[in-house]
Amino acid sequence: MRKGEALALTWSDINFEDNEIRINKHFHVKKDSKLFVNIAKNRKSRIIKMDSSTMEILRDWRIRQTHENTFLGYSTSSPKQLVFNNEYNTFNQPTKTRKWIVQIQKKNNLDKITTHGLRHTYCSLLFEAGATIPEVQERLGHDDVQTTMNIYTHITKKAKENTIQKFTDYLDKLEDDIE
Repeated sequence: MRKGEALALTWSDINFEDNEIRINKHFHVKKDSKLFVNIAKNRKSRIIKMDSSTMEILRDWRIRQTHENTFLGYSTSSPKQLVFNNEYNTFNQPTKTRKWIVQIQKKNNLDKITTHGLRHTYCSLLFEAGATIPEVQERLGHDDVQTTMNIYTHITKKAKENTIQKFTDYLDKLEDDIE
């Protein structure tokens, strides 16, 4: 997801039964510094399948969020309850994710990366895992396949090393077919 899509998620967008997240809105900051929620980027909703581990983390987060918000005097029972709310039970500022990442990087002595950089990394790992271009395009919500190809196909060191092996395996298979 894009940062604005993740920060606009409500619990009604999470389908725990089918392990799916519906991305149907995003928010951004207007010129006057006010947050503005809009329909999904490119005006298209999408549903992405999630793994069970991530869904379990979301379940645990929902329980923790309910306890924390109740303690602060906020109800979280509304279907429009944000998944990632701030201490006032409203939208987090987009800069908040950067602050979280910097804290984690410093604490764990990690290389620097931006929130959007994590999206790029995810895309690269999808390709490395064997996902097709249309699958990645759909998952990332790109209208144009060229966007997926131009911006997100970062080839990792492992993928570069595997390229020659793929070619060698192909030649070996051809040789076996000839014999």
